[in-house]
Amino acid sequence: MVSSDLSWSTQIGNMVPKARSTLSWVFSVFKTRDKTVMTTLYKSLVRSLLEYCCPLWSPTKVTEIQLIEGVQRTFTSRIGGLQHLNYWERLVQLKLMSLQRRRERYIILMMWKILHNVVPNCYDIKFKVTPRQGDVAVIPSLSKSSSLRNQSIYDRSFAVQGPKLWNKVPHTVKADTSFDMFKCSLSNFLALIPDNPPVAGYSCSWSNSLVDYSPSRWSDI
Repeated sequence: MVSSDLSWSTQIGNMVPKARSTLSWVFSVFKTRDKTVMTTLYKSLVRSLLEYCCPLWSPTKVTEIQLIEGVQRTFTSRIGGLQHLNYWERLVQLKLMSLQRRRERYIILMMWKILHNVVPNCYDIKFKVTPRQGDVAVIPSLSKSSSLRNQSIYDRSFAVQGPKLWNKVPHTVKADTSFDMFKCSLSNFLALIPDNPPVAGYSCSWSNSLVDYSPSRWSDI
């Protein structure tokens, strides 16, 4: 549900309460707090509500990222034996990606499908081949005279975020021609990058978005 200003705030505002309501239902019906049982219920009944068509509406505003991430933060805080850990540590213990990282992963997977003509290229995304980086997505240009509002809409669109994220993926990963192999390679690559999503009360040196993962940071992995 896109609003009149071409933002997805209404979609996110409707989605999060629904996910929280479902999460509350899960906690009220199932008394166990076992990691395996609760994680399975969360993935099946709650997380799916927060990720439907997410490549289209994935937010870039910190406040919206925090709002969505707060659902998973609440879930992890109720798991037995993890209450003494902070959210980032709980993600590691439960082997979960942040919702922010998962949305970016879905966008990259969609870019692979576009490149290999598995889905229609509705955004007319162009690719070029370079010796060092393999298939590189071309980021569309925007007129320098565009208003700040149009610049904001441009920056958060799939047509821009998709190519930016795709170009952060190493050539060796992008070279996979099988979708299943690419998914596996991508997940292994993402597992090497620190996943500290923005949440209230936590301080991180970067946005946690792959778009902002600068070349100097690759030495971290």
